[in-house]
Amino acid sequence: MLAVERIEAELFTDGGNGAVVRLPGRRFPGVLIQGDSLSILRSRVAEFRSAIPVEGGELALEVADEVLEDLDALLLRYTDALERHGIRIPF
Repeated sequence: MLAVERIEAELFTDGGNGAVVRLPGRRFPGVLIQGDSLSILRSRVAEFRSAIPVEGGELALEVADEVLEDLDALLLRYTDALERHGIRIPF
C-alpha cells in the first residue's frame, strides 16, 4: 500500500467540490472531484448506457443532458479559474 504523502498544492478556487488545483510538477491545474460526486457522475453514465436500448432514447437523452450540465459546470469553473490567474487553457 502506498503511504500518504503530504504536499503543497496551488488552489485557484475555493476548496469545495470542483476545486481547481495545481499539483507540484504539473504545468496545468486540474479539477478535484470529490469521490461522492465522481460516483454520481459514474452512476448517471451507467444509467444512460442502460437506458439506450430500453427506453427508446428519451431517458438516455435526459440523463445525457444531466451529465453534460455537470461536466459543463466543472469545465466552466476550471476555465474561469485559469483565466483569472493568467494560465493558458490547455485545450
